[in-house]
Amino acid sequence: MILPITAYGHPVLKKVAEEIDKDYPGLDELIENMYETMHADEGVGLAAPQINKSIRLFVVDATPYADEIEGAENFKKVFINPYITEEEGEEVLMEEGCLSIPNIREQVARKPKIQIEYYDEQWVFHKEAYDGMFARIIQHEYDHLEGILFVEKISSLRKTLLKRKLQDISRGNVKVKYRMIFPAQKKKKF
Repeated sequence: MILPITAYGHPVLKKVAEEIDKDYPGLDELIENMYETMHADEGVGLAAPQINKSIRLFVVDATPYADEIEGAENFKKVFINPYITEEEGEEVLMEEGCLSIPNIREQVARKPKIQIEYYDEQWVFHKEAYDGMFARIIQHEYDHLEGILFVEKISSLRKTLLKRKLQDISRGNVKVKYRMIFPAQKKKKF
């Protein structure tokens, strides 16, 4: 099932997400729905807060980058209760976008290498290192679990210039091809 995406300004996007355990109700179905939602909305990652669930869970699938990045066709993973334990290297600027902030893309600085600990969908514990685009995708989704959006990592000037567009997104004054939950959308009166 394709789920609606929570839009910029929604309070769930500002919360630090909570850990879950293997008895979390409907987890397998939730993961399946998250992949379906992410693919339908042409994303490469989706965090649970983006579907209005404040839990430490995100999915990634870098297959759309398969022609550009070696190994991308096999980079499809579920991260449960993840924690980035290390980030290293000189920060690199790269353009990012987000399903919760449609039609906005900005240059974001991130470290090129990370180490992360997490459980997969079978509750197998992993401690892995990633670099390049894979590290960036993970960092972006991980930030959602920490209540951080990519627009908080850009310059003050850029934030000021985007203020009106961000307010419009929050109010639902934006054209998107997918369903969204808009926090400041005015209720229709009948």
